[in-house]
Amino acid sequence: IIEEDNALKAIFERTYGPIKRKVAYERKVNTTPGADKIKKQKTIAPKKPEMLLVDGYNIIHAWDELNKYADSDYELARSLLTDTLVNYQGYKKNDIILVFDAYRVPGKQRTVDKVGGITVIYTKEAETADAYMEKASYELASKYSVKVATSDYQEQLIVWGNGAIRMSAKE
Repeated sequence: IIEEDNALKAIFERTYGPIKRKVAYERKVNTTPGADKIKKQKTIAPKKPEMLLVDGYNIIHAWDELNKYADSDYELARSLLTDTLVNYQGYKKNDIILVFDAYRVPGKQRTVDKVGGITVIYTKEAETADAYMEKASYELASKYSVKVATSDYQEQLIVWGNGAIRMSAKE
């Protein structure tokens, strides 16, 4: 994966320019009391809380134990995935947003529900989970260390450019 990340980074930087991430900041520090000498000291930025964005249907189709229900009972597959992520959230103590597409449902408005400590979102009509996660990863990157779980390779590249960590659906 490291070679893939380096290759992705090179492609991204050729296309969009260098990636700018805040890893550290500088502050001025007096080196001796009463002296006019000031030295710049780099300080590591404080660790941000973790946020996991999950493309629900990508995960359902990637995991064999969920995919077997996809043809016959999507509701069961969604419920099992939600339960799994609630348990994961309880263990990791991070924030999780589980996103399901509803872009083909006429007149559908976006719905946001809290289920057992995670946020479950059904997108609105004409909005894909990918589009929602691109926007969310960009907006959340300043406050969170964002990780995105999806099987869509282009989506992984876009959110990676937003400063998020990519994770394949199989992982």
